[in-house]
Amino acid sequence: MIKKILLVDDSPISRRIIKSCIPKDRDYEIFEAGDGLAGLEAYKQHSPDVTFMDLTMPVMDGTQATEEIVKYDKDAIVIVCTADIQIKSLTNVLGVGAFMIVKKPPSKETVEDALAKAEAQIG
Repeated sequence: MIKKILLVDDSPISRRIIKSCIPKDRDYEIFEAGDGLAGLEAYKQHSPDVTFMDLTMPVMDGTQATEEIVKYDKDAIVIVCTADIQIKSLTNVLGVGAFMIVKKPPSKETVEDALAKAEAQIG
């Protein structure tokens, strides 16, 4: 069961949009980070059930952060939320262990679908 969600994106507006797409009727605890390195640290501190990760960020990009999170926790569920449509970028992040990709801007439907798939993965 998903209880904690981490949002990692350098854009506060993007984090707000994702947060607005997360169902309000569930009592999720939501944490935020503004770059990949801060996201990695927040992951270690809060042990979220699901992480939404942007790809293009300063300090540490989303692919590197995803790779480090998966090294730290092989069961991590990282949902990449990006406007990047380059096949190479998307293939790379899936290759390092991302669970799935959601296109930006996300909608309530795509976020709810991603959370349902993550919930099924958790079992």
